[in-house]
Amino acid sequence: MITANDIRGLRAASRDYQKTHTLKTNLALALRNRSPWYLTLGEFDEILHWKLRGQYDRQRKQRSANTEETVRAVTGLALSIQHANKEYELELRFRILCALRGVEVPVASAVLALVFPDKYAVVDFRGWRQVFGKKRNSFTVPDYKKYLDKVQLLAKELGWPVQEADLAIWEYDLTHS
Repeated sequence: MITANDIRGLRAASRDYQKTHTLKTNLALALRNRSPWYLTLGEFDEILHWKLRGQYDRQRKQRSANTEETVRAVTGLALSIQHANKEYELELRFRILCALRGVEVPVASAVLALVFPDKYAVVDFRGWRQVFGKKRNSFTVPDYKKYLDKVQLLAKELGWPVQEADLAIWEYDLTHS
């Protein structure tokens, strides 16, 4: 199981670090000027390319049902949800984002991690393998909560945003597995 010391030197070492930083910065600038917050279809597509990489085309036909209006409405609701119970808030955000065609927990986690990098991480098989020492390819919201708890602890120990700790875990897996 991965430790903070394992990833301490990898904060900006990920091959995706600059692209991720640029995407987070662009989203933050765009959202700063919107009330309520929402993603455009183009911004959503950028996130899909970033998250899915070589698997982007796999569900393209299914995702084509997601129109500009649908993406704006669904992401607007998901990003604006606030609740005193943060676990419930997380559940709501995931369930709302997963209403979009082709979006399951990993893609929903990517949306949230890029928009709220201090709070969320991206769940995938690489991170899971390093955090829990087990192979897993599909994830539920409870799985995500379990993963996020561990990544948040590492991020707190390192003094990093949660998303950056997660990206360092991803890079660690690429170079050590």
